[in-house]
Amino acid sequence: MLADYHVHTAYSDDCDTPMEAMAGRAVDMGLDEICFTEHVDYDVPDVVTCDYDAYFQGLEITRRRYGDRLAIRTGIEFGVQMETVEKYRRDFQAYPFDFVLLSCHQVDGKELCRYQFQAGKTQDEYQRAFYQATYDVMRVYKDYSVLAHLDMIKRYDPCGAYPDEKILPLVEQILRQAIADGKGIEVNTSSFRYGLPDLTPSRAILELYRDLGGRVLTIGSDAHETAHLGDHVPEVRRILREMGFREFCTFESMKPVFHPL
Repeated sequence: MLADYHVHTAYSDDCDTPMEAMAGRAVDMGLDEICFTEHVDYDVPDVVTCDYDAYFQGLEITRRRYGDRLAIRTGIEFGVQMETVEKYRRDFQAYPFDFVLLSCHQVDGKELCRYQFQAGKTQDEYQRAFYQATYDVMRVYKDYSVLAHLDMIKRYDPCGAYPDEKILPLVEQILRQAIADGKGIEVNTSSFRYGLPDLTPSRAILELYRDLGGRVLTIGSDAHETAHLGDHVPEVRRILREMGFREFCTFESMKPVFHPL
């Protein structure tokens, strides 16, 4: 089973790739399953959130063309902030998702990728505040499947590397909450194209998740271009096996389906 569970298309604000082009590339690569996870980010300046009606129409067209050769799942990536929780609860009730990524892209409307959130803070302050924001949201918002790119702040840290040891106590709270809620985490293979020195999340975080009894894992490329689809997925599966994990997940109707690594 080869699957990519974090894929964007032109229905996401930061992507121009047509959905049918991404699905066609998945078929050519021999992927068995793909999950489109378009961005929904509310109350963020200059960000246009996913048009649900257009997205579902695109899914229907793409399934008609490729559905006999590729399992296509309906996913979404919710960039939830504390002040937007109710909007995401509304959306989750309104649409039939197979899979929901819970992400922390911004805090208080300030984006990580534009370094707005980090501005005026020390490295200790913005690192801890990022994980605290994730924890605060997941304690009150439960309509999701896995936590996406759990240590994404490392992509956008202007001060460089930050020791995992400093944030592991807070990360442990996050992981314990996810496990208690029956949720999981993703391994986001974009770490390779961003040139990060470790996986996303790091091996230390993955080992902690394993030791705490975490089982629900998805693997996604976070592709915004066809060239990045399925990137390093086989390699990540090998690394996870070496770390002692035995399964990864796909999802149907918000229920995990386990497959051997």
